[in-house]
Amino acid sequence: MLPDQPILAVTFDMDGLLVNSEDVYERVGSETLRRRGKSFDTALRDAMMGRPAPDALRVMIEWHNLTDHVDALVAESDATFWEMSAGALRLMPAVEQTLAAVEAKGLPKGVATSGAREYANRILTAVGIRDRFDFILTASDVTAGKPSPEIYLLAADRHGVPADRMLVLEDSATGCQAAVAAGAFAVGVPSPHTAGHAFPGAAFVADTLRDPRIAQVLAV
Repeated sequence: MLPDQPILAVTFDMDGLLVNSEDVYERVGSETLRRRGKSFDTALRDAMMGRPAPDALRVMIEWHNLTDHVDALVAESDATFWEMSAGALRLMPAVEQTLAAVEAKGLPKGVATSGAREYANRILTAVGIRDRFDFILTASDVTAGKPSPEIYLLAADRHGVPADRMLVLEDSATGCQAAVAAGAFAVGVPSPHTAGHAFPGAAFVADTLRDPRIAQVLAV
C-alpha cells in the first residue's frame, strides 16, 4: 500500500527501530526480575514494549505482584541499563541508508520516543545521529504515552504537516497503534524482539528498513 499523496515528513521511533537498545532492555528486564526470583518472559516483554518506562514497569509490577514502588524500579532499571549498555549500543540495520534517503528527498525528520529526554539524547548521541533530526519528542512532551496518539499528533504539528502526510516508522505494536490513531502513514518495522507483534492499521509491515516498499513510499 502506497500513500495517496506525497509524504512531507518522516518520524522515527527510537528503541528497536533506530538503535538496538531493546537488546539491552531484554537483559535489564531479566536481571531486574532475577533479583526478585521472577522470570522475564516473552509475553511480559511484549506487554511492556513501546510504553514510557513508568507505565512499562507498572505492567511488570502487576504481572508479578511485586511490592516495589514504580519510582524505585525506574531508578534501578535506569542504572542497570547504563551499566549494561556500555559498548553495546549500535544502529539497527539500514538506519544510515534510510536517513540518507530521507535527506536526499529534503524531507524533515524527527524522533518520537517513549523514553525520557536525557535518555533519548544520550542514546542518539552515543550512536552518532542526534544532530540529524529536526526535533526529538519524548515522554516529557506529552501527557499520555503510546499507545495514545498524542506524541504523533505533536510530531505532525512540529513538522507543520497534516498527520496523514507524515510517514511513521515503528517497531512495536504499541507504537504503531499510536501512529495509526494519529492518522499517520504508519509502517511497522519489527525488530527481532517484536517479530511476533501484530500491526493492525499499518500500511504494511516491513522486514527491515531495507524493505524496498519504504523507498517506494518516499518516492511517491
